[in-house]
Amino acid sequence: MSQKEKIIHVIGGGMAGSEAAWQIAQAGVKAVLHEMRPVRMTEAHSTENFAELVCSNSFRSDDHEYNAVGLLHEEMRRAGSLIMCAGDTHKVPAGAALAVDRDAFSGMVTEKLNSHPNITVERGEVAGLPPAEWESVIIATGPLTSPALSEAVRKLTDEDQLAFFDAIAPIIFKDSIDFSKAWFQSRYDKEGPGGTGRDYINCAFEKDAYYAFIDALVAGEKTEFKAWEKDTPYFEGCLPIEVMAERGRDTLRFGPMKPVGLTNPHATQFKRPWAVVQLRQDNALGTLYNIVGFQTKLKYGEQQRIFKMIPGLENAEFARLGGIHRNTFINSPKLLDGTLRLKALPRLRFAGQITGCEGYVESAAVGLMTGRFAAAEALGLTPETPPVTTAMGALLNHITGGAEAETFQPMNVNFGLFPPVDEEALKEPGKKKIDSRARKKAMSDRALRDCDQWVKNWKRAA
Repeated sequence: MSQKEKIIHVIGGGMAGSEAAWQIAQAGVKAVLHEMRPVRMTEAHSTENFAELVCSNSFRSDDHEYNAVGLLHEEMRRAGSLIMCAGDTHKVPAGAALAVDRDAFSGMVTEKLNSHPNITVERGEVAGLPPAEWESVIIATGPLTSPALSEAVRKLTDEDQLAFFDAIAPIIFKDSIDFSKAWFQSRYDKEGPGGTGRDYINCAFEKDAYYAFIDALVAGEKTEFKAWEKDTPYFEGCLPIEVMAERGRDTLRFGPMKPVGLTNPHATQFKRPWAVVQLRQDNALGTLYNIVGFQTKLKYGEQQRIFKMIPGLENAEFARLGGIHRNTFINSPKLLDGTLRLKALPRLRFAGQITGCEGYVESAAVGLMTGRFAAAEALGLTPETPPVTTAMGALLNHITGGAEAETFQPMNVNFGLFPPVDEEALKEPGKKKIDSRARKKAMSDRALRDCDQWVKNWKRAA
């Protein structure tokens, strides 16, 4: 068998698995993409499409100069990411963020993968460890890995899997929102990809109504956890709204309900509200909006009762109510090598959220890297990791050794993962400290230069 006839098996058709299969196929290597849906569905998915977005429809900030996730977007674009191509093609207004029409987005990813000549799609669960004859495997099963495969990995590594809860925000039909109370505006009227500066629907609370809403959140009936779930922590970046409310009555108005940068045109006295609920467009037609930051474990009846206390949503109709599911991830700094191979069984690689990265784009980025590493091996090449100065390289370094194994938790990409820049060269005359924006810009400029070189090296090698 020649090098290019080797087959790489990718288990899981989420963000990471879809990107990994695409990168492998684009390198001229054969990939088999295994997805258990619809033969076996998960607690969170509702379709059989690849890269289905089960939580928010936002890829977060698209600012590649001053924001680490925006920088990750740009690096992935330059590396030929399918996920970013589909995201850019089906973006919807979201201020400075990149948000997508979730159905059109996953539909495009599914069509691209199904039609690629180097990709074979197989539907059905891989129950347990992949067969020994599969010489190269990427496990990208995400936070909802099937119990049989989870248990097989646990036994192989002799390591208990870590777990956390992830919650889903509700989606509302736009035409059920009362615009005599709600209004369109982005914070500080900021425009973003596909946006106008009026990209969010805002619902304002005055003081007394806000505290009544907080009290209802705290008192509302919640989903009961099973015995085996009770000690599972939440991921801090995706806390249920009622859990935040329990931390203090003002927590939300300094978090997802902060009123800064917004002016209520309906107010007769106080233009700046006490607190604001924002809704973000969820599909290209603009008929659906999700409530930003309102992930919840409230029971369905309670959600409808309590969320209708929000001014402008008194008659809201819900296209989807919020929910909660248990996520799992492995202790990657302990278990994986620098190219995401399992130390205990190097024919297996891991990608996506199961590695302990957090976020859609981060998951896809790890899938992109894992696909390239596996494809390089299939082509008889030595995998080249992206420089640690890049967003991809910094994320890879964190999950494969930069983080402490004893305290490892899911992590979004952030500038704290990057090596420092030469701050002395950035200082302005007469100033002791450099501006934080200048530091971020310097990190971003360096990252894109180094990313471009990594991409060029890959193109020459492959």
